[in-house]
Amino acid sequence: QVQLVESGGGLVQAGGSLRLSCAASGSIFSINAMGWYRQAPGKQRELVAAITSGGSTNYADSVKGRFTISRDNAKNTVYLQMNSLKLEDTAVYYCNAERVYSGSSYLTATLSDYWGQGTQVTVSS
Repeated sequence: QVQLVESGGGLVQAGGSLRLSCAASGSIFSINAMGWYRQAPGKQRELVAAITSGGSTNYADSVKGRFTISRDNAKNTVYLQMNSLKLEDTAVYYCNAERVYSGSSYLTATLSDYWGQGTQVTVSS
């Protein structure tokens, strides 16, 4: 069974920085894309940033120039460096792993998507 474990959330003042980490564990052979989504109270979950195994990245317009996503393929870990945080960045941040090829053996492995449990990021004035 694949698990995603997130860390690094917390309380920070506006203008500050936080770094989120998400490590995928289990019998994993490959992961296509990993990313971060967020959900603020009363709002829908939205994509923040994503990165493919080849390093291609995609960012929400609201975080471009402030957030940087990176990935360590050998560790199945994705990071989100968040700088110049704003009040509107307050949300629960969820890690996502897309098209994870995992299983007890390579021949019997299957493709699935997985989500982390979420980590709270609160930006105060």
